[in-house]
Parts: sequence; structure tokens; C-alpha cells
Amino acid sequence: MDWVFGDPERLPHPIVWFGRMIAFGEKRLNGGTHRKLKGGLMAVALIVLVFGVSWLVRWWLMGLNYWIALVFDAIVVFYCLAGTTLIKEVREVFLALDRSLEEGRAQVARIVGRDTTELTAQEVRKAALETLAENLSDGVIAPLFWLAILGTPGMLAYKMVNTLDSMIAYHTERYLQFGCVAAHIDDVANYIPARLTALLMGGKLWFIRKYARNHASPNSGYPEAALASILDCRFGGPHKYFGEMFYKPYIGENDRELTTADMKTAVRINRTAEILMVALLLAENLIVLFRNCI
Repeated sequence: MDWVFGDPERLPHPIVWFGRMIAFGEKRLNGGTHRKLKGGLMAVALIVLVFGVSWLVRWWLMGLNYWIALVFDAIVVFYCLAGTTLIKEVREVFLALDRSLEEGRAQVARIVGRDTTELTAQEVRKAALETLAENLSDGVIAPLFWLAILGTPGMLAYKMVNTLDSMIAYHTERYLQFGCVAAHIDDVANYIPARLTALLMGGKLWFIRKYARNHASPNSGYPEAALASILDCRFGGPHKYFGEMFYKPYIGENDRELTTADMKTAVRINRTAEILMVALLLAENLIVLFRNCI
């Protein structure tokens, strides 16, 4: 369904609801003293709430009818995957950049958190491909990983973790304390999926070991390093967030010009990694089914 329809933008979306809940809490709690404590309590409360409510809903549906619960699971999985929409957005960045630098900057601003108004054409392409690699983990592999571990309630709880990270886990004056706990929870939740993503992408292991830690995040460097190794390019470097400059180490050495062909290669890698992850899930389910049969 995700491959065919992409993100259902015109339908009510749980991630939008998550964002509104976070914004509501942040507006009222992110001030005064004990900001780290308040932000941590809010993050934990929202994650537990999402897991608990979705578990109760699924338990209730299972009591009504197995097939209704199965439909619920399918809808949740569909909403929690963002592979196709991200690929579409990255393609649009490259197409916009072919028309003009200003259009490219405006388009990439839709998918990155950094300031884009002063980016060069090369930096726009780099930002798009870095995001494509990072969000392969956040938007596809990690949700499927937590689906395998904790079912659809775990998948939804992970999406709340990821939404918290994308909204309040910034190293700026406003969010440094308030989003600290949310950032650490996201680090834990993505630890295995990020490394699994790098393996599924087929990156060069020696390159990943050398450069994956050249990132502010303990996880995002792994899929980015995997893609940089395949494309033989360089990611990272200084970026501006909310008016503040952050100097990030480089991932890779070859600062060559990125092209549309690189984007097409990256898209193919993403799709292959998705297929492999689904194959792993199917294998896991077959093993469980076999054990239940014997």
C-alpha cells in the first residue's frame, strides 16, 4: 500500500495527531525551571499513552473479530511507513534544482531541518541524499523492526519516539534541555535499526566502521555512511539550524559533484533495503508459524 499510494496526506494521520500533542505539551511545559525533567516526563508519558491506547484498541478488536484486528494492523503499518513519500520528495528536489537553485532550496526545505536559504546546488543535493539515507532507517526499517518486536502498538510507539525527536530534540537554546530525554530515547530505539539499515543497504563495512561515528547522532551516521560508500561521495560538514551554525565531521573524502544518476542509485538502494527487510519479517513469521504448528 505504501509503494502504491505513498503517505495518505488527505486522510487523518496519526503522525499529525502526535505532532499536535507534542506541540501542545511543549508550549505549556518548555519554560521556567526543571525543563529537562518536564520534557522527559512529557516524552515518556506520550510514548506510554500511544502504546497503551493502541494495545487496548487492538485487544478489543481481537475480541470482536480476528479479521477486523488484522485490518487494523494493516492500516497502522500503512500509516507508519514513509518510504514512497520520501523518495518522491527527494526526486522533486532534484527536478526543482534542474529548474533553478531557489526552487531546489525551497523543495529541500520540506524534508530537512537545516536552514536552506544559503545552500549551494551541491549542498541541496547532499542534504536530500543524506535525508533519504537517514529516513530509510527512521521511516521504514525501524518501524518494521519494532513491528516485529512489539507488534503494531510498538510500531506506533516508535513513531511517537521519532516524532518527538524530530520536533524537540535539537541542540538549540530552546530545546537543549527540554528535548534531551526524547533525544536519548530515540537513540536507544534506533540503535539496532540504524545498523541493520546500513547492512541492508549493502554499504562497505570498512567505510561504515571508519565514518559512521562522524555524526552528531550515534545512529544516523550508519545509513549515511553506507550510502556515501556506495556513491563514493562525501556527506556531512557545517549546517545551520534555527540560525545557529553546527560543525559536523565529514563522512567520506571524495567531495565530488552529485548528480541525478546518484539520486536514482540511492532510490534503488532504498527499495532493495525495504524488500530485504520485509523478507526478514516474512521469515520471522514463518518461523513462528512453524513453531506453533509443532
